[in-house]
Amino acid sequence: MTAREQARHWEHPALPGVDLLRARYVRHTFPRHAHDGYVIAAVTAGVEGIGLPDGAERAGAGGVVLINPETPHSAYAGTEEGWAYRVLYPARQVVASVAADLSAARGTPAFDTTVLADPVTARMIADVHAAAEIDNALAADTALRLLLARVLARHGAGPVAVRGRSAGQAVAARARDVLVADLAQSPTLEQLAADFGTSPFALLRAFKSAYGLPPHTWLTGERVRQARRLLDAGVAPAAAATTVGFTDQSHLNRHFTRIVGVPPGAYQRERKNVQDPPPAPS
Repeated sequence: MTAREQARHWEHPALPGVDLLRARYVRHTFPRHAHDGYVIAAVTAGVEGIGLPDGAERAGAGGVVLINPETPHSAYAGTEEGWAYRVLYPARQVVASVAADLSAARGTPAFDTTVLADPVTARMIADVHAAAEIDNALAADTALRLLLARVLARHGAGPVAVRGRSAGQAVAARARDVLVADLAQSPTLEQLAADFGTSPFALLRAFKSAYGLPPHTWLTGERVRQARRLLDAGVAPAAAATTVGFTDQSHLNRHFTRIVGVPPGAYQRERKNVQDPPPAPS
């Protein structure tokens, strides 16, 4: 009998800047996308397949997955039974604050590996989840900082080097800025290229080189990111959909679920649970 898919994506007030996901997936596949923060996951059952710019990797039960910000990747079942995992999505500033306590180096820290067999780290990820689930704020915050200190000390590669932009990278960055400036109105590749005095293929090649994704795929991911921010602020899913450029709520539902792992309505309900004050004792 095929296991039922289930997922919960939420946040806890004791862990600002950190999203949590607990899920089991069998048929669900995450398309190639990127996060603006980190991914730190512990696989608890089955096998997760991860598609990365340099090839595919697999993480089995007890394995840990570390993904740096803006790294394009996909995720899918690595076996017929699918996979279950617990995931933390800390924002850049959360990881950077712990890194600053460990090193004098400044900048955005990076992990030097993606998949590792480390049962201790996997257990520490589970500890963060467990503390948040029972609303133990002190334990959740403590467990998170100990976890980040461990993975940074063992697998941190130091700050990401800042390099000068090539002409292609500069054009790609300008194209990205145009897309972000008006998510609801996406120009054609030919229009973008004409604006910057280049050819459509040259722009496509430069954009993929800079961001790991073609412009239309990157734009879909950015629309989902912006929709999450609107949902966090209490905007209804249907209004969020049209604001960020999706044709309607079902269009948002499809892409949001594929990338985030839960539907926008379920995502927003968890946010409301956090934001609403607890009922007064009777």
